[in-house]
Amino acid sequence: QAQVLESGGGLVQAGGSLELSCTASGRTFSGYAVAWFRQPPGKEREFVAAIAAIGWLGGSSNYAASVKGRFTILRDNAKNTVALQMDSLKPEDTAVYYCNPVTSTTSLGPLWSWGQGTQVTVSS
Repeated sequence: QAQVLESGGGLVQAGGSLELSCTASGRTFSGYAVAWFRQPPGKEREFVAAIAAIGWLGGSSNYAASVKGRFTILRDNAKNTVALQMDSLKPEDTAVYYCNPVTSTTSLGPLWSWGQGTQVTVSS
């Protein structure tokens, strides 16, 4: 059964950086666009960033307005991972972060079961 595993979260001060990692098990990310989502405390899960499938659209990416210019999504095909580099973090970035393959960078319905997520806490 295909599963995702998120890692790399932690506690960081505002202005700091973290890099999250998303790994697939049971299947590979090859052929899939992959997206990061987050769920802030007491709020619904929301889209953060997505990257196109290998070979599609030159590896194009899409970002939520709230993170554009601060976050970068990258995929390492050899390691079957998708990373989320988060810079200039703000307290409002505090959330549980999840990843999931999606249909495309603009069609963001999750295709696999959700993982456990990884907690990111940004202190002011």
